[in-house]
Amino acid sequence: MEFSIPLPVERAILKLGSDISLARRRRHISQASLAERMGASLSTVRRMEKGDGRVPIHFFARALHVFGEIQALEHLLDTPNDEIGLMLMDERLPKRVRRKSDASGAL
Repeated sequence: MEFSIPLPVERAILKLGSDISLARRRRHISQASLAERMGASLSTVRRMEKGDGRVPIHFFARALHVFGEIQALEHLLDTPNDEIGLMLMDERLPKRVRRKSDASGAL
């Protein structure tokens, strides 16, 4: 069973591939050299730059690492500032917290 890629995902992968191609060319790095630095095949780099959604994400991460931009991937989903996640957690907070009975009276 094959799933189709949602259009927004497809567009994002296409843009990332295009941006990787541009970053590579601006640095005067050939596709073959990028492939070697990434530990990937030349065809993988070509497919990645074309925005092929079947290229595993670790190759995109390796390209970012070669360009010194791996922190961009590390900060994609900033969980401490995830407004939706925090709101959902807050909705599940109890209305009140009762102290548990403890013979020693310690908390």
